[in-house]
Order: sequence, then structure tokens, then C-alpha cells
Amino acid sequence: MSRLDSMRRRLTAQIDGLNWAAEQITGLTGDVLELGLGNGRTYDHLRENLPGRRIRVIDRVLQPHPSCVPPVEDFMQGEAEDMLAALAAEGAMMALAHYDFGYGDKARDVAEGAKLSPLIVPLMVAGGLVVSQQPLVGIEQIAGPDTIDPERYLFYRAS
Repeated sequence: MSRLDSMRRRLTAQIDGLNWAAEQITGLTGDVLELGLGNGRTYDHLRENLPGRRIRVIDRVLQPHPSCVPPVEDFMQGEAEDMLAALAAEGAMMALAHYDFGYGDKARDVAEGAKLSPLIVPLMVAGGLVVSQQPLVGIEQIAGPDTIDPERYLFYRAS
């Protein structure tokens, strides 16, 4: 498969997965957490599809498309461990988290997901969902929409 075809599969999986997750959290209270802003495409998608939810964003740098810059009060710049600890300290609770961090090195990405999982799980409301490109630990993995290859995107439900 070409890299372009692979990118199309990833973007389709993101759209289908985030749309599915947005429907699943109807009725839950809590904010949304975008872990990794990048260009801001998924942030923009979440903002459009969950207009009544506050979307908190964590990234090391702020470099999105100009139309996708989160409000200052919702963007947390720095290392994820520190930012997740700050969210916990303020009592933030998430109905949905989208884990989109990655270095492009599978072993490094998996290790980071395992390291950050214990900081994400306590932020989730009961029944809240985490949609992730990387495997996470300490949270129940569930089946997502059947349009997505289970190896492409992973889905988790907080207890």
C-alpha cells in the first residue's frame, strides 16, 4: 500500500472513529481532550461536531492552521505529563479524549502511550471514550465502528 493510500485510510478512520465516539458520549457530562494539535484538523472536526463541549488541547508547540487555533484558555503548551497533571489538579473531567501524539517511530510511540495512560485514565468520566492511534494501558479496550480496521485505530471506555 502506498503512503498516500495509507494516509487516506488513517484520515477515514479518524473521521469515522471521532464521529462514532461523538455519538457514543451523548448524555455524558465532561469536556473533550485533544492530545496533539498538529495542524488542527481533528480539533476542527471535534469543534464542529461537538459544539456544546469545551475542547482542551495539549501540544508541545502551537502551529495549527490559522483557522484552527484553540482559545488561549483551552490550549496547554508543554510536555504532556505536566499538562495532564495540571488538568487533574484543576479537577477537569473528560467525556472524550483523542490521543494523537506520535513521533513516527512505533516503539517510541507505544512507549509514550503506555507512559501517559495512567495520567489520562483518571481524567475520564465513567463511560467516557478514548480514541487512539497508539495502544494505551489501564483502560478497557472496546470495539469501535466496524468501518475501521481494529489495527488502525483503537477505542477505550473508562469505567
